[in-house]
Amino acid sequence: MSDFAKVGRPATRETGSRGSAPNTAPEATIPPNPPDSGPPPAAPKVVTRPGDRIFRTLTVGSGVLIVVMIVLIGVFLLIQAIPSLAGNEANFLFSRDWNADPAALAFGVLDLLLVTVFASIFALLIAMPISLGIALFLTQYAPKRLARPFGYVVDLLAAVPSIIYGLWGLYELAPALKPVSTWLNDTLGFIPIFATGSSNLAIGQTIFTAGIVLAVMLLPIITAISREVFDRTPSTQIEGALALGATKWEVVRTTVLPFGRAGYISASMLGLGRALGETIAVMIILASTSQHFGFSLFDGGDTIASKIARAAAEFNDPRGAGAYIAAGLVLFVLTFIVNAFARYIISGHKEYE
Repeated sequence: MSDFAKVGRPATRETGSRGSAPNTAPEATIPPNPPDSGPPPAAPKVVTRPGDRIFRTLTVGSGVLIVVMIVLIGVFLLIQAIPSLAGNEANFLFSRDWNADPAALAFGVLDLLLVTVFASIFALLIAMPISLGIALFLTQYAPKRLARPFGYVVDLLAAVPSIIYGLWGLYELAPALKPVSTWLNDTLGFIPIFATGSSNLAIGQTIFTAGIVLAVMLLPIITAISREVFDRTPSTQIEGALALGATKWEVVRTTVLPFGRAGYISASMLGLGRALGETIAVMIILASTSQHFGFSLFDGGDTIASKIARAAAEFNDPRGAGAYIAAGLVLFVLTFIVNAFARYIISGHKEYE
């Protein structure tokens, strides 16, 4: 047979005796066991530099120091207040009369607490919408060359001393608000919140004036935090809304506000904590009165902080001072609760962490 015939003939395997089809499947082969490579390589040794250890110690120590200081302040207030609370002849939390005379202690913090919360909430209701509008304007509408200097001006409001706000509120704002206060009192006086208060309405030393001054003081805090939160809105969401034909307001309403809602509320709670503890400005503006707070914007009175500041000269006697320290303890706990609530609001939002 020629070589050509050998090449052209297909190769076949011998079949069985019964003429079964040829088995063309390849035989299964078992791969050999891999050679023993020995133990895994050791992990690289991490070298800790002295600078890293020092930096870690400083940062951990700073965090622990802050916590310890807060705890020590609370313990100090509690220890100093216990003797006066033990000798108090009135219900401290529910009495509205305040008599811190060491000879006959009979003091209750309820009236001070009501004035503090009422004035702070009134200020917050004014500051929140204005701060929201400023933050949205700076982040969504204003051109960059205008937004930056305008933002600096708003932030500078936080650098003004509180005593300046108090003097401005008493000598400039109060006379300017007199027509508005008189109109509200005459027109809406049947509503308790606008009824004639216990202080002189003509002077303007009322919660109405103090609340507006507090609102101005809260603007930089709420605006600065809200502006940072709104700036972090993902650009893909904004561009996607614009691509679908949304207007600028629809973009703000459907993307920016939902994204920054928790941060805005948290900023407002931080501002509320500032308002609760404000002292000098409120003490200058509010007229102290011996009458109970009547839940009117045109009432005078004292907040917890302003009451403590007015009585600073009376702290020579430990029992009398302890009464005011007990009131300060209430303010400390209230402020701590407000700030903790602000932290709780943003705790479930990873974009703010």
